[in-house]
Amino acid sequence: MMQGSSATPIICLSSNTAWSIFNFRRGVINAYLARGYRVATIAPPDKFSAQLAQLGCEVHDISIDNKGTNPLNDIRTTWAYVRLYRKIRPSIALHYTIKPVIYGSIAARFLRIPCINMVTGLGAVFVQEGWVTRLVEWLYRVSQSHPEKIFFLNEEDRRIFLERRLIDEKYAEALPGEGVNLDDFQVASKAEVLPSGSGVDLAHFEATQEAQPHTSFILVARMLRDKGVEIFVNAARLLRPHFPDARFLLLGPLGVASPSAIGKDEMDRWVAEGVVEYLGETADVRPFVRAASCVVLPSYYREGIPKSLMEAAAMAKPIITTDSVGCRDVVEDGVTGLLVQPRDAADLAAKMQAFMSLSESARAEMGAKGRAKMELQFDEKLVIQRYLDMASQILARSSRNTMGLNSQ
Repeated sequence: MMQGSSATPIICLSSNTAWSIFNFRRGVINAYLARGYRVATIAPPDKFSAQLAQLGCEVHDISIDNKGTNPLNDIRTTWAYVRLYRKIRPSIALHYTIKPVIYGSIAARFLRIPCINMVTGLGAVFVQEGWVTRLVEWLYRVSQSHPEKIFFLNEEDRRIFLERRLIDEKYAEALPGEGVNLDDFQVASKAEVLPSGSGVDLAHFEATQEAQPHTSFILVARMLRDKGVEIFVNAARLLRPHFPDARFLLLGPLGVASPSAIGKDEMDRWVAEGVVEYLGETADVRPFVRAASCVVLPSYYREGIPKSLMEAAAMAKPIITTDSVGCRDVVEDGVTGLLVQPRDAADLAAKMQAFMSLSESARAEMGAKGRAKMELQFDEKLVIQRYLDMASQILARSSRNTMGLNSQ
């Protein structure tokens, strides 16, 4: 198959949700569009599909069984990629998350489309190893034999893939996460108007925070057990009797498509108990991060590098997170935040109590050092430039090959 039959190169991004493409790859998309490329997306449709179209993307829907292990469904997914790639005729295909990386890569190789893959984290499959882990490892070996590049969000995930011989070292490269937009997430940045449809009463939140100027901890994530939401709640239970004025806040969508999703009934019980406050879901986390004293993410999921932590650090907020893959890349323990043991509510409670004992100046210093770390290591512009460089190299090589064929 000849790619890029149009005079303008087409770059196609695929993930397991339109939400993740919009929220995590918007900067890359804008950079490609500014360079004059056409950008297409492939993902299961959700409410962010329309926002991708508004950015200027050509949006294509696909069905992916993100939770299932039925091989027939995965074969259907692979052939859906083949059909879409034949229709889109991309010059380059970029794949994110496990199933697009595996099945999108197989389709791209079948059609001789150059692809760049991003391993965004090893996920639950590598947390509780079993036959599914062995199957996924085999699928990685089969599908990742001839990419242009395989990017990892942290060095530990790259090392694991190499140790298990899932990929060839010449394709593997670690990036500083997906980067954070340091212009959008600034120290004490303020969104004057909360985006419509956020589902959160910002005015009430800010008023209650100003009326109760005490330490507040906020967890910003999809409401999943893997993200440590239940651990956060249990730590709050331990602290509540001793620190009745402290606030423990949860912000993010409920009932997402995941086996570890927190449901509305369970959240309602926690709120009725008085242990936490659930703020709902928002399209703009900045006002809530700004108003909180500390951002907490006790995740035991094998994260790439959590975007929410990079954004919080860029806003000079101290962080408490797990001493685990991805999370600890963002935090220097005792310097820009505090690290806790995975799945340990008592340790989390102890670290939150330690944070409450810090002076305002010590908290501010911790936050300032976190911002400096983001500027030095995690600026989104560094990641975007790597994507642009890779695209230029692939397109230049494709152009030379086409010229060589035409001269024969």
